[in-house]
Amino acid sequence: MAEQPARVTRNARAIAAAAAQLPRHPIILIDGPSGAGKSTTADAVVAAWPGEAPLLVRMDDVYPGWGGLAQAGEHVETHLLEPLSHGVAGRWRRYDWHAERLAEWHDVALGTSLVIEGCGVLTRGNAARANLRVWLDGAPDARKRRALERDRGGFDAHWDEWTAQMEAFESRHHPRTLADLVLWADD
Repeated sequence: MAEQPARVTRNARAIAAAAAQLPRHPIILIDGPSGAGKSTTADAVVAAWPGEAPLLVRMDDVYPGWGGLAQAGEHVETHLLEPLSHGVAGRWRRYDWHAERLAEWHDVALGTSLVIEGCGVLTRGNAARANLRVWLDGAPDARKRRALERDRGGFDAHWDEWTAQMEAFESRHHPRTLADLVLWADD
């Protein structure tokens, strides 16, 4: 496995240190704009987790298409986090990007440690049901470069639409202010 950039290692360590202070089977939300390093940071947190690794849910698997940032956050609240907060198993439904339709459901049992990462997960409702809330950010030009390089052209046509959705989400939920940790994604 390739060595992680210093920013990923630094941010994963900060999240792991905060997670070590949480009750057993925590729910951790990692949000921020595209290209901030949420996925690689979440991977590093899960890889370094002591004991049984938490379940990692990626919002990329939940968004119902390119216009679905808000719907994905609501879906996670309604079907996954709200039931868990009431002592009932939760679930989430995967979106099949190739078939452009909703796909199978994934059940999440009570007592499951969770890391949920992706744009739009840190809503007010989700924040109230999580044990640790993280906001990753970085310089806009660096984030855009990383996001577009990562997706090798697949994101290019959607950047402006996605950015507008993210700005609307930030204006509505103020996720940075909901975060327990605000981390910078640049070296």
